[in-house]
Amino acid sequence: MKSGEFRIYRSRLAGIEAVRAETGHSFPKHTHDQFGIGIIEAGAQRSLSGRGMVHAEAGDVISVNPSEVHDGMAIGESRAWSMLYFDPRLIGDLLRDVGEGGFGAVEFPSPVIRDGEMAGHFKTLFSLLIEDAAENVLLRDELLLSLIADVMREGAGALREDAIPADIKRARELIDDDPAAPLTLPELAELSGLSHFRFLRAFSKATGLTPHAYLMQRRIHEARRLIAAGTSLAEAAFASGFSDQSHMTRLFVRNFGVSPGAYAAAIG
Repeated sequence: MKSGEFRIYRSRLAGIEAVRAETGHSFPKHTHDQFGIGIIEAGAQRSLSGRGMVHAEAGDVISVNPSEVHDGMAIGESRAWSMLYFDPRLIGDLLRDVGEGGFGAVEFPSPVIRDGEMAGHFKTLFSLLIEDAAENVLLRDELLLSLIADVMREGAGALREDAIPADIKRARELIDDDPAAPLTLPELAELSGLSHFRFLRAFSKATGLTPHAYLMQRRIHEARRLIAAGTSLAEAAFASGFSDQSHMTRLFVRNFGVSPGAYAAAIG
């Protein structure tokens, strides 16, 4: 894989996306709407996340939670990684199985795990998910459950919903319900019962993003969902609330490191 390259693979299991990348690109603050587990293949990276400062080197297993605000930059010229992104519903099903019903709403507790055996299991699972290996379906399913259990083994905590004030939750839910809606700061502040400035400060503190940045994240995730479902790029841009396709493309590349067209071709 050449430096600066991203590759998206068709996964053999629904609800999972597989990505490999090598780049020196620095990602600005962004979120994912999926859980992610991966491994640094080469080099190292540093990022500030909702779980603190993260430093990951070659061989480290890494994780990310849905809506967790984080950035990312290479330590040195470049770094390479492989990543599996999981639909939250799939993670919920797996955790109910792993925890035998003992888990409620959970998050991956550690952003970096240094465990050679876990890293080896991840690499094998990644290969089985992107290759036609019907004879190894049993091994694939075993590794998937084991990986989730291993990542959770350091402890499972409730998503930090309790830390978000109810008035801010209402505004956030309004954005989540219809990211394409042309919302305004006065409208969101009034819903929260706060002054414009107090709302802006409280929302940013609770979510890690300004209201506009949060809205843009929800729109780009909606665009990604629509593109994955086969919607044309122009229609996806319009339906997710972007002023034009070029605006969607710029934000898509900033967030995911690949253009919407390349993403559509990879999963089509």
